[in-house]
Amino acid sequence: MARIELKRIAVRLCCWVHFLALISFTAPRPARSAPQVPCFFIFGDSLVDNGNNNDIASLARANYPPYGIDFPGGPSGRFSNGMTTVDVIAKLLGFDNYTPPFASASGNELLSGVNFASAAAGIREETGQQLGGRISFGGQVQNYQAAVQSVVNILGDEDSAANYLSKCIFYVGMGSNDYLNNYFMPAFYSTSRQYNPQQYADVLAQQYSQQLRIMYNYGARKVVLIGVGQVGCSPNELAQHSSNGVTCVNRINSAIQIFNQNLISLVDEFNKLAGAHFTYINAYGLKVTNRGCCGVGRNNGQVTCLPYQTPCQNRDEYLFWDAFHPTEATNIIIGKQSYSAQSSSDAYPIDILRLAQI
Repeated sequence: MARIELKRIAVRLCCWVHFLALISFTAPRPARSAPQVPCFFIFGDSLVDNGNNNDIASLARANYPPYGIDFPGGPSGRFSNGMTTVDVIAKLLGFDNYTPPFASASGNELLSGVNFASAAAGIREETGQQLGGRISFGGQVQNYQAAVQSVVNILGDEDSAANYLSKCIFYVGMGSNDYLNNYFMPAFYSTSRQYNPQQYADVLAQQYSQQLRIMYNYGARKVVLIGVGQVGCSPNELAQHSSNGVTCVNRINSAIQIFNQNLISLVDEFNKLAGAHFTYINAYGLKVTNRGCCGVGRNNGQVTCLPYQTPCQNRDEYLFWDAFHPTEATNIIIGKQSYSAQSSSDAYPIDILRLAQI
């Protein structure tokens, strides 16, 4: 692959009201016969996992009802009642089908892109290990390297593959679990005793940069880095650490803010590389914000959605589907906002629409 080497979504849980008009979604897609980019590759965690964890020994699985209650075909492994953010973005980019999980993709399917995301995954290898099997970001990057070799074989040579991949969109959303299922879980992990928040954010960014550099060396040029959401406002953290079940946990959100600032620096760093077009996406959320639509305990956030549990009926009014993950309504808002930014604070330096046009 030597020749190929030549070639802010913080789900901010505020400012909901003026985005409610975005909720209605009827598979918007540019009026074009072909997608705006040849392929869409996805890296991440449970926010965008669409089935890669279904057949591994893990507690981080969502291939059972009522997950997928509003998704065609029912439960698929998506941690939502319906579509995820990347499903929305794929439609907006003009793809007819949702991006398949790497676990089940093969052959020419790779040419349109695949989803490498794995629930409980983090930038750090140990992140999420208390939940069992998962594919860390490092593992996802290794899977991408294997996929690139398949693309080379399909297209015939490395130059053709490099040229092809340079036109694709790469969506990368990592870091949530490195806080939720690592740094702020001291009973299982020592990181909060080893590092203060600034040091930890810097260590994460350094490791993230190394893995992103591998992706760049294997052809990734149009890369979208998604900011980590304010998980200190999630039903799970409100249930465990908020005095009134409403006020967000500031020590968590403050730490995450440091990491997100580092992501902006990474964008600037990578955009100095030949042909690189990195961007940071920062998006917004919805109405019922302090409890899950489906779950158990305080704020429906102490235990995540149980198999065959009856969820809330007004799902399009809820920010959170379960203790941690957004509803389809939220994902639609985030996806549309990521694709076409409404203000300069939504994306840096450009949104996905403009990235696709480069």
